[in-house]
Amino acid sequence: MWMVFFFVCVLHCTVAYKVLVCYPFPAKSMNNLGEGIVRHLLDAGHEVTFITVYPKQVTHPKFRQIDVSGNAALIENDEHVNITYILENSAEVSSDKEFLQELTWKIAVNTFQDANMRRLVEDTQGKFDVVIADLLETELYAGLAVLYDAPLIWSYSMGAHWLAIRMIDDPTNPAYSTDYYASVSPPYSVGQRFQILWQQIMWRYAKYFKYMPKEKNSFKSIFGPLIAKRGRKLPKYEELIYNASLVLSNEHHATGKIPKTPQNWKLVGGYHIQDPPVSLPKDLQVMMDNAKHGVIYFSMGSMWKSEMIPKRLTDELLKMFGGLKETILWKYEADLPHRPKNVHTIKWAPQQSILAHPNCKIFISHGGLLSSTEAIHFGVPIIGIPISYDQYINIEKSVTKGYALKVSLSYNLAKDLKPAIESLIQDTKYKENVKFLSSIYHDRPIPPGKELVHWIEHVVRSRGALHLRSIALDVPFYQKAYLDIIAITITTFTFITCLIKQLFRRKPTKQIKKKVN
Repeated sequence: MWMVFFFVCVLHCTVAYKVLVCYPFPAKSMNNLGEGIVRHLLDAGHEVTFITVYPKQVTHPKFRQIDVSGNAALIENDEHVNITYILENSAEVSSDKEFLQELTWKIAVNTFQDANMRRLVEDTQGKFDVVIADLLETELYAGLAVLYDAPLIWSYSMGAHWLAIRMIDDPTNPAYSTDYYASVSPPYSVGQRFQILWQQIMWRYAKYFKYMPKEKNSFKSIFGPLIAKRGRKLPKYEELIYNASLVLSNEHHATGKIPKTPQNWKLVGGYHIQDPPVSLPKDLQVMMDNAKHGVIYFSMGSMWKSEMIPKRLTDELLKMFGGLKETILWKYEADLPHRPKNVHTIKWAPQQSILAHPNCKIFISHGGLLSSTEAIHFGVPIIGIPISYDQYINIEKSVTKGYALKVSLSYNLAKDLKPAIESLIQDTKYKENVKFLSSIYHDRPIPPGKELVHWIEHVVRSRGALHLRSIALDVPFYQKAYLDIIAITITTFTFITCLIKQLFRRKPTKQIKKKVN
């Protein structure tokens, strides 16, 4: 009896689910989040199929990759990822709010046209227990949950923005919420509140009147035949996209200024970080060990490459770096001759391992959320040079928290960067503040990777986690706005007013005509 009981318990504890993880956007930083999900699920014993633009040579009996690397061609030569172009056309780029909506829709369509993807979705024997899809502007990947009749989990690469919260609850009030187009965090001034509100109105207009019709047509053309083969009917797109069980958000409370979030919004920021970090390559290890004045690590991320910085500005940066006593490690994707002796370049950087080294004193960053999270995780102060999207709000929050300084991207970058470096080196408050935030970040009941796996498994076990679903999604807009009660009140008041007027209206007196003799 005990042996049978033990065997049943082992079987229960080793239940493996089939999970589809969809990360088709051609950005390595976002793909890192997808790889983090895959790594934790495989470690938990689950079977994972990963839709990715950056497949790796990995051999694992429970791992399958769907190569959609053709998506990379959609942004390779795009001006929005060229630092020189942004420097010279900053006003034009910052005002192009619809660029990402158009791009993400095109990438989604291209994904489902890919031959590898077609083989996956046209296999009528394919089955998954849950679908995890990257959420960025378009919701077209929600069709995968319909195709496989599985719960949907959105994975959001940024913080608690109303753009994503609206997928599982009422969007937060614009008076204190933000998104990745904002450059300031709450509390807002009158002018800032007007600006934030106007941005939301314009985004909604573009989404619902320009891009939602395109997405609906794409949904019907892509998934209509696929669902028909399975003998089912296609649901309404505008209802399907709000049917997710959870949102896994790449943020943590340590960053601060997070608006209220629903119970199925899970803050699992930092799950992509390997703990402990992998060992540094030997040459880097030696260089960082021997940097007696510390190392300043400089990286503009994976999408905005340092090699795109104009030559004149690059030369000025090298001259400024050469005047420092610290060792500079610059992620520079091309050969950079005639460097000062204290400047080292690397085409690909093991960023987490670099930040984990005790000699890393400053992180000069573009301010992406992954980089910002890693800085808090390892306790390294930041000099932020935001370029686009959520980088502005990430750096603004870091500055407010007291562990970062902001330097604008301009042709004066070298001149502006030097006093910022000197301030972080000389003033210990930045290091002290980031160490304090790091202690808050690490003070969790369980690590973020384990929490992420728990909630994914919980969604499958609970058949979609309907008990976590916000009732707000089931209440129509006119009821939320009390339009029906307002209409009834106005109608009733009008009726009573008219009735009272009718009852108390004076009847005209009849005049008696006198007879004339």
